[in-house]
Amino acid sequence: MKHTLAMVGFGGMAGWHYDLIEEFEDLTVAGVWDIKEEQRELARSKEIHVYGSLKELLADPAVELVLVATPNDAHKEIAIRAMEAGKHVISEKPVTLSSKDLREMMDAAERTGMFFTVHQNRRWDGDFLTVKKVIESGSLGEIYRVESRVHGSRGIPGDWRQEKERGGGMVLDWGVHLLDQIMLFFPDVKLQTVYATLTHVTNHLVDDGFTADLGFANGVHILVEVGTSNFINLPRWYVLGSNGSAVITNWGQDMQVVRAVGKTEEDVVPVRTAAGLTKTMAPRRDDSICTEEVMVEGGNVKEFYQNVMAVLEKREESIIKLSQVMRVMKVMEAIFESDATRQVINLED
Repeated sequence: MKHTLAMVGFGGMAGWHYDLIEEFEDLTVAGVWDIKEEQRELARSKEIHVYGSLKELLADPAVELVLVATPNDAHKEIAIRAMEAGKHVISEKPVTLSSKDLREMMDAAERTGMFFTVHQNRRWDGDFLTVKKVIESGSLGEIYRVESRVHGSRGIPGDWRQEKERGGGMVLDWGVHLLDQIMLFFPDVKLQTVYATLTHVTNHLVDDGFTADLGFANGVHILVEVGTSNFINLPRWYVLGSNGSAVITNWGQDMQVVRAVGKTEEDVVPVRTAAGLTKTMAPRRDDSICTEEVMVEGGNVKEFYQNVMAVLEKREESIIKLSQVMRVMKVMEAIFESDATRQVINLED
C-alpha cells in the first residue's frame, strides 16, 4: 500500500525526514508548506512541490499524513487543524509546550478518529539501546543509579530555540529526548520525585542547560543532564549496579563494563595518599573483576515510519504511546517547577 505525506515546515529536521522518506518505496512526499520564502525556494530547488498555503495542503485529497516540523509553539494548532481536516499527524518533538496543550491534541485525535503520534527518533540511538539491554539483562546486579548526559560548548543555536515563547531552551530541545529514553527503563515504576536546576550561562531568556535528579519508587535515581557550555564532556552514560558498573563515553563508542566475579578480597592493598592510607578506595584485584567491552547496538530509525504505516494499515499498534509522551511532558513541567521553587517536586502520577 502506498502512503502519501505532506510536510508543514521545511527546516533542518524536515529535510532530514525528506531524505529518510526517499528510502521508502511505499511512502512518498506530496509536497511542503513553509511560511518562509527561503525555505519554499529550498524545497523547489529539490524539485519538491510547494503548496500555496497550509489551507491548500490540508485540502489536498492525496495527502494522508501530515508531518508538523515547525517551531514548537505552532505544533498544537497545526496538528489539530490537520486532524480536523481528516489527516493523520506526526508531530516533531517536543509535541507541544504543556500537558494542557497535549491533552487538547489527544482529545482532537479521539474526536476525529485520526492517528496522532510524535517523532521520538532517539529511541533508536544505539547507545540508549545498549544501556537498556544491559540494565534488563541483570548482569550488573540491582541497578541503583543511572546517569545520562549530553554536553556541548557552543551554546544554543541562534534561531527560535533562544525564544521562550517559541518553546526554546534545552529542557524542551534535548531534555525531551533524554527523558523519553529514561522513562522506558522502568515504564511500570512510579516516578516519585524530581529535583532540578536550570542554567543560564550563555542565554538569560531560556535555559541553556539543566540537571535533574529523578527518584523512582524502586529506589533507583537517574541523573539527567544537558549542558551547552561544557568544554570537557562527562560520559554520555554511566550505570551503577550492585555487581558492576558500565560507561559509554560518547556517541559512536562502545560500552565498557566492569563486574565482580565472586572472588573474595581478603588481602586488600591499601592506597597511600598524602593524608594517610585507605582500603575503602583501593582498587580491586584483577582476579576479582571481569572487564569487558560491549559493542553498541545498531538502531534502525526507519522503524519509526515502518510502524506508522503499519498502524495506518491496522497491522500494528503505535510504538510511540501518547501516554508515554504525556508522562515525559509532565516530568519536564516538574523540572521547570523545581527550578523555580528550588524544591523537590513530589509527583502524584
